[in-house]
Amino acid sequence: MGEFDLYPEKPVIEKVKVESNWGLTAFTIVLFIGTFLLIFSEELRFVLFLIAVLLIHELGHYVSMKKYGYENVRMLFIPLMGAFVQGSKDKYSQRQSFIVAALGPYPGIIIGSVLLILSASYQSEWMIEWSFLFLFINIINLVPIDPLDGGQLFKLMMNKKRDLFLMVFALISSLVLIGIGFLLNSWLMVAFGFFMGIRVRGIQRNYHIRKELYANGINYNTTYEELSNRDYVLIKNILLEEIPTLKKYQELQGEVDDEVMASHVNSVLLAPVKLDASVSFKIFIVLSWMFLMFLPFLLLFFVNLNFDWYFEMM
Repeated sequence: MGEFDLYPEKPVIEKVKVESNWGLTAFTIVLFIGTFLLIFSEELRFVLFLIAVLLIHELGHYVSMKKYGYENVRMLFIPLMGAFVQGSKDKYSQRQSFIVAALGPYPGIIIGSVLLILSASYQSEWMIEWSFLFLFINIINLVPIDPLDGGQLFKLMMNKKRDLFLMVFALISSLVLIGIGFLLNSWLMVAFGFFMGIRVRGIQRNYHIRKELYANGINYNTTYEELSNRDYVLIKNILLEEIPTLKKYQELQGEVDDEVMASHVNSVLLAPVKLDASVSFKIFIVLSWMFLMFLPFLLLFFVNLNFDWYFEMM
């Protein structure tokens, strides 16, 4: 009998497959519009423009995730905050992850820039307002702060397997959001920054647990399905010592439920990332990232766009 046969079979985690629910997406869009109109009752055009900008942005993420085989992909809108697309894979490609992150803001900035040029040519009020919205939301999204798309691109550049870097980056991002919220007198942004700060605590806990796993020669950079029974038991024992709620539960009940324990073990594993992004590809991402962030300013300074008519209308 081999060493690994001495360990009991690890519990099976049943994968719950969530189909794309466009009905739920439509419901969250209606809720998003209704919430905005309760506060800004006379700004229907602005809200519809905002929905269009967010929808195009998130469709870029959605389509690329579906193309690259992400599972449980769905799009949701959050009233007064924005929208997001969520999905997951057992194993990730660094190159594909770059593309998924970029295809949210990149198309939006290009569309906004085209609308900016057309609005100057046709002197269209609605077109210039829509272009400003496209540019503002998507350029802000490229700022390298977690959880914005720029933050995701930055983490991919730095190799997201570095737990200490992730922890520091998340902490700095939360402090920046809180600071910007105070400057803009936006308590919603301040609250979100504090929420991000709470998330840092979870990252810190995982960082210390993974340090211990590494010190004990346990491979945590794997999927749950490929995790050996031996490593499952060793990770389980470490978690029971490191997480007070699990330890307390074990003391009271004698044993932690298999499903609960398997979920905790799975949460400390890092999904394998194939580092297939070449240096030239990363350079392209950085150059296009910087170019698109400054594209509207380049257009205003180097292209003869006349917006005097718009300011005279205000």
